[in-house]
Amino acid sequence: MKSIIFQHNKRFCLTMRSTFSILLYGGIIFFLAGCAAVGPDYSRIEPKAPEKWHTKLEGGLTIGKNAPETLAYWWTIMNDPQLSKLEELAVNGNLDLKEARARIREARARRGIIKANLFPALDAKASANNYRTSENSRTGDEENLYSAGFDAGWELDVFGGVRRSIEAADANLQAAHEDLNNVLVSLMAEVAMNYLEARTFQARLTVSEGNIKIQQKTYELNRSRYTAGIIDDLAVQQSLYNLELTRSKIPTLQTGLEEAKNRLTVLLGEKPGAVHKELAKRKPLPVLPANVAVGIPADTLRNRPDIRRAERRLAARTAMTGVATSDLYPKFRLNGTIGLESISTGNFLTHESRTWSIGPAVSWNIFHAGAIRQNIKVQSALQEQALIQYESAVLKAQEEVENVLVAYAKEQLRRQSLVSATSAAKRANNLAREQFRAGLVDFNNVLDAQRSLLSFQDELARSDGAVMSNLVRLYKALGGGWKVQGRCLGTSICN
Repeated sequence: MKSIIFQHNKRFCLTMRSTFSILLYGGIIFFLAGCAAVGPDYSRIEPKAPEKWHTKLEGGLTIGKNAPETLAYWWTIMNDPQLSKLEELAVNGNLDLKEARARIREARARRGIIKANLFPALDAKASANNYRTSENSRTGDEENLYSAGFDAGWELDVFGGVRRSIEAADANLQAAHEDLNNVLVSLMAEVAMNYLEARTFQARLTVSEGNIKIQQKTYELNRSRYTAGIIDDLAVQQSLYNLELTRSKIPTLQTGLEEAKNRLTVLLGEKPGAVHKELAKRKPLPVLPANVAVGIPADTLRNRPDIRRAERRLAARTAMTGVATSDLYPKFRLNGTIGLESISTGNFLTHESRTWSIGPAVSWNIFHAGAIRQNIKVQSALQEQALIQYESAVLKAQEEVENVLVAYAKEQLRRQSLVSATSAAKRANNLAREQFRAGLVDFNNVLDAQRSLLSFQDELARSDGAVMSNLVRLYKALGGGWKVQGRCLGTSICN
């Protein structure tokens, strides 16, 4: 009876001792977990922006602020349903966009892996071994050993290395989202510019084909007059090479048109030829809006995804400096094991086969020949590089906007001159033909007039396309086309 009571008290004492140890270790854990993370703390920075744009606003540009809806769906101001349809198809099919979404999923999963380090790890194990000891050192007996149990471990994030890693992972995930937004901005602009380029080539083809008809009539008229003995063969040959020179432009324009269509289909994630039927019918370029609001520089810089992405990468690099700094400090770990162990399967599941252990562990990198501090310097240098890249992104964004503001306004001035020049060239062409028929001038005047008319009409068509393309570039530079008031641009973007 005394033996039973003694064993019972012994077990009770062991249980109390284990409970006290667990409470002690738990108290140490919560105390140490409250320590601040080492390394630099990051504070979000705002891009430095001038009060106003350096470029003088003209050509319909105004300082007014863009409505969020207008900036998000800027292509709708062109009132071209076909363009709007292509933009929607690009959102759902573009491969670069799909890759950007996959990068977000990757960044989210990486964050999950790092966050798991905050929690204890539990592993199960089991083994059945047959072994024999040496007769020269022991008895030479052959025995079996059966074991099964659980191993638990928990590294305490005392100095914040894991927390800094999670901070970096959060920033990288946010940077991946901004990268997706930036891909959207570029994609929307590329689709519009290739669409406008296709329409521009169609307009240029129409100009060339119209001139071919005029030059064909001139050639036929010269042949008739030559047959009648009114003019010599020189004028006939001159009208012929002028006609063929204009015809030689058609294949080049057709090639450019096909290339623009093919680029457009690839942007949609389709095989070349997918949109050729839809764009087969020639349509004029969209009408330029009377006024375009550009807002102030500060709003533009805050709205651009590439700048926000650079800022998030800076935050991630700052956090990684803290991760490297945490290696200077000791690491605390709580280990525990519980299981069964026996040399026989018959009593493997009995109370006497139980085994367990629990206890803290400490490790500290004492000497690594300065490698840890050198790694801190590496991370600090990478942080500095990220800051420089952020500042560079801000400057390049301002440069892009300023350049396109100039291009948009000046191309309109150029177009006005081309409109006047084309009108004068038409009158000159008509006068030259009438005077040639009356015998007042030789055919060289007609040749010069026809060449000038074709050149000015072609340049005017190109200028029309350039003005619209500059409008697209302007909205791209303003950061338009990615999101509006928390609403996704397309349903697939939210997935």
